[in-house]
Amino acid sequence: MQEFLKDEGWREILKDELKSPYFANITKILQNETATIYPPKELIFHAFNLTPFDNVKVVILGQDPYHQPNQAMGLSFSVPKGEKIPPSLANIFKELHNDLGIKPPKFGDLSEWARQGVFLLNATLSVQKAKPNSHAKIGWQIFSDAVTKVLDKRRENLVFMLWGNYAKAKSPLIDAKKHLILSAAHPSPLARGAFFGCSHFSLANKYLTKHGKTPIIWDLA
Repeated sequence: MQEFLKDEGWREILKDELKSPYFANITKILQNETATIYPPKELIFHAFNLTPFDNVKVVILGQDPYHQPNQAMGLSFSVPKGEKIPPSLANIFKELHNDLGIKPPKFGDLSEWARQGVFLLNATLSVQKAKPNSHAKIGWQIFSDAVTKVLDKRRENLVFMLWGNYAKAKSPLIDAKKHLILSAAHPSPLARGAFFGCSHFSLANKYLTKHGKTPIIWDLA
């Protein structure tokens, strides 16, 4: 399965993880899985392939991929163009409008953010069809912890957006003296609007500018 991780930089940095027994177990489970898996295997590492390690500026951590057909594309919160925008992503766009006045796009593909350095990582990289969190305990947590740790140690002045308790659990892995940690409620409607008003998008750009980095163009239009 690791052959789908195309980016050479990530492959080198994560080589010990890719050779580990736990990763071999993940691969075995996915190979033997009889249920439909999302995203398609060739897109499991899409976030890594679109955002090389040295290009990462912002990390937006999701829980696990969408579990309905044609939605998951290997980028947290993102869906392909032509697919209905999920409720959580709709709320992200609402907050973007409240924060920066950006008109919500009519599509949910966040690939352009990824190409600018927004690393759209899910803590769990795969899921069974119609069964949210079904792969949460097969080893992906170890992998996403390792990814978070290497970003923390080898990079400086990154912005980590941790939305919801699941993402906030990663905060002990991040040095707040080296990076900006932005925490908020999950954008899901289940949070009853607690996500709104976090202003993470403007705060991220202020921090990036302060540290000599090009800010993110959040407008997808």
